[in-house]
Amino acid sequence: MRNYYVYIMGNDRPTLYIGVTNNLIRRVYEHKHGLIDGFTKKYNLEKLLYFEVFNQVKDALAREKQLKHWNRKWKLNLIKVKNPTMKDLYNGIIK
Repeated sequence: MRNYYVYIMGNDRPTLYIGVTNNLIRRVYEHKHGLIDGFTKKYNLEKLLYFEVFNQVKDALAREKQLKHWNRKWKLNLIKVKNPTMKDLYNGIIK
C-alpha cells in the first residue's frame, strides 16, 4: 500500500509552504537542495516542519487544500503541537 503525505516546509522566519507527495524523503531532499524551481527555492524553505500520512491520495489532497486555506496563526499552532521547537524533522524520517 502506498502512503501519501501532506507536509509543511519552512525557514527561520518561518515562511511556510504546504505540499503533497507520495515520497516524502525524496520531495524534502529536492526542496532542501533547490532542485525544484518555485516558491520553496525562492524563499529558501529547507526545513521540514510538519507532515501527516494518508492511505488515500484523495484524502491527502483534501487535507492540503484545507490547510492552504487556514490562516498563518492556525498553521503555526498546528506545527507547534507536534514540533514545539520548530526543528527540521528531515533527519528523523531518513533511514
